[in-house]
Amino acid sequence: MREYVAAPATFTVPDDWSCAQAAYDRAEQTPDNVAFQRPVDGRWTDVTNREFADSVRAVARGLVARGIEAGDRVALLCSTRYEWNVIAFAIWPAGAVTGPVYDSSSSEQIRWIMEDSGARLIIVETAAHAATAGEGTSGLDTAPDILAIEGDSPAVELLSTAGAGVDAGVLAERRAAVTADSPATLIYTSGTTGRPKGCMLTHRNFMSETLAILETPFNQYLRADATTVMFLPLAHVLARAITYAGFHAGVRIAHSSDLSNLVGTFSEMRPHYILAVPRVFQKVFDKAQATAQDGGTFKAWMFDKATDTAVAYSKANRGGRVGPLLKLRHALFSKLVYSKLVAALGGRCEIAISGGAPLGERLTHFFDGIGVNIFEGYGLTETCAAITVNTPTQMRIGSVGQPLPGCAVRIATDGEVEVNGPVVTSGYWRNETATAEAFSDGWFRTGDLGSLDEDGYLTITGRKKEIIVTAGGKNVAPNQLEDALRADPLVSEAVCVGDGKPFISVLLTLDPEALERWKQYHEKTGSLYELLRDADMIEHLDQALVRANRTVSHSEAIKKYHVLPDQFSEETGELTASLKVKRNVVHQKYAAQIEDLYS
Repeated sequence: MREYVAAPATFTVPDDWSCAQAAYDRAEQTPDNVAFQRPVDGRWTDVTNREFADSVRAVARGLVARGIEAGDRVALLCSTRYEWNVIAFAIWPAGAVTGPVYDSSSSEQIRWIMEDSGARLIIVETAAHAATAGEGTSGLDTAPDILAIEGDSPAVELLSTAGAGVDAGVLAERRAAVTADSPATLIYTSGTTGRPKGCMLTHRNFMSETLAILETPFNQYLRADATTVMFLPLAHVLARAITYAGFHAGVRIAHSSDLSNLVGTFSEMRPHYILAVPRVFQKVFDKAQATAQDGGTFKAWMFDKATDTAVAYSKANRGGRVGPLLKLRHALFSKLVYSKLVAALGGRCEIAISGGAPLGERLTHFFDGIGVNIFEGYGLTETCAAITVNTPTQMRIGSVGQPLPGCAVRIATDGEVEVNGPVVTSGYWRNETATAEAFSDGWFRTGDLGSLDEDGYLTITGRKKEIIVTAGGKNVAPNQLEDALRADPLVSEAVCVGDGKPFISVLLTLDPEALERWKQYHEKTGSLYELLRDADMIEHLDQALVRANRTVSHSEAIKKYHVLPDQFSEETGELTASLKVKRNVVHQKYAAQIEDLYS
């Protein structure tokens, strides 16, 4: 069993700490500094620390006025916007516990979370959300009240008005009763298998995550003169943790849920750092590639050469020596190609942080080579976001970094990654069985497979429960193959199959936009069914498989594939709210197609 313990943390979290304290401290220390920027009538408007804290207090008193008691759960179903943080921060000094819910959740999903958590109140964003929540909670023994942020009775204004008569001393007493080890939030896991479990995270967990991040070289970037744009769902622990760390450090934070206009938002806000999932970075690359291809054969050729040069430059630079010819090519493409990509991120993006899924080495090297360092980390809801991370001074591309200060990682005898540290959950809400199963002598069992090198860099190789065992007894971790396939611009999703079968096969979905561009570039027409019989398309997909198979041994290689006609989505059941594939659903839904691959 290999184990790596990070340097001891120099920070301590006081026993009387609560996450709301950051709002009060910033208002007291730097009242006129800008904390957030919010869109008002089509313009970005500054919100100072004083204004934010005043809103938090007002909403917290409103929650008290509505009968929310210490320890009650208050659910929040909302897209990424300023009001999300106002309400989330207000729940804490009221003595209550936040329960984030994805704004895309169905009535059935809402019902389970409300029933299991026993939430007294759910605050939603829109009237449509209110209707869905009403449908989901109808008939519950203790159905929660529902308030909407938008509409005739806006929740923030309604609560602020209702709380005007609540004595400030009452709120002070509630705040004082919340300790570092009090539950701060219940986050229901995405549930790729079975019903979601309510992961309990304390105020100490959140603050330990924040202080650990700020004890790394990231403190150079999460600083008081920096700006960021948060667009990932705040119901996800990673977005919340980075938001909280940025707020604590004094970063100016803008929110956007308009993913279709991210480039425009980046241009307006010019963020110093961004947080994204691999899909976003892949989309940025794919769009740049498509633009080049639309410009004709020469521009397409030049982009491909620029890509190869960026990857080669990154590898050589991190290896310690860049040759003169490579340096010359890199300088040329910096002016012709790379500068446009940097501009698409706002022009002053110093770093990017990627999480939620594997990024892929080639894509990481590409962005690294154009001057945008993407730092990949690893964590789960149960670790309050990251527990390992690559940093500006300690980075090994292909790994997910070293443990954060005060944390530790070990590899069990069966290859499972186990973790320990102050960021790790104490367990699951009202589920002692699941809690007991999740821990081994005090170490949290992640369910992921991985390896540790001699320097403590962790590499994730797959999910323990997702290992495919072929008829020949070969254990295959599908993630590496799937990640390599998704690197192809045409491939949207890839799910390997082959448990108990003689070889590995894969189900593919193709990106509609990329497919249309491919058709135009190759002067093709016809339906997807017709295209899949086209020699050029067959050659393209065959080559994608060849590239993926180079990452594994011959016995692990994909032998056959099937292209599905429709995209995976949360609505159709194949994806979770955090866009992870539900393998069990895919296997059941496409059982006939899988069998055809082996007939």
